[in-house]
Amino acid sequence: MEYVIKAKDSAIPCLVTIDEDNGRYMLRNADTSGEVFQNKEQLIQWIETQWYPKFFEDEEAYSDLLAMIKGNFDDF
Repeated sequence: MEYVIKAKDSAIPCLVTIDEDNGRYMLRNADTSGEVFQNKEQLIQWIETQWYPKFFEDEEAYSDLLAMIKGNFDDF
C-alpha cells in the first residue's frame, strides 16, 4: 500500500509505503530524503513526531493517513 500526501513546501509529494507481506515500511519526505522502519509501529511513531497537519496542503489528509495506517486499510 502506498499513500501520497502533498506537502506545502515541495513540488514532490511525500510518500508512505507499507508492504506488510514483505516487511517493508518506508517513507519519502518533502525534501526527497527517506526513512526506513522495521515495523508499522516505528513508522507511526516517526510520522506522529516529525510530521504535523499544518505541513500539508490538505491537513485532513494527515489524519486520514494515520487513521489508515492504524486502522483498517480496506476503508481507504
